[in-house]
Amino acid sequence: MPNYQKLYAKMFNAATDALRALEKLNIGYAQTLLRCAQQEAEEEYLNDDGTSSAPEA
Repeated sequence: MPNYQKLYAKMFNAATDALRALEKLNIGYAQTLLRCAQQEAEEEYLNDDGTSSAPEA
């Protein structure tokens, strides 16, 4: 089962960083942060082999 807590943290942190970039009007960097986090989270989700049953600490 995917570690949703880890995936959520990845996306939440990327959103936080993107908001900081937007405050500085750095739109391209904000887009890159969100796109990379989305791709990484999706890759982790798709590559999960189902052997992990407990969330990592």
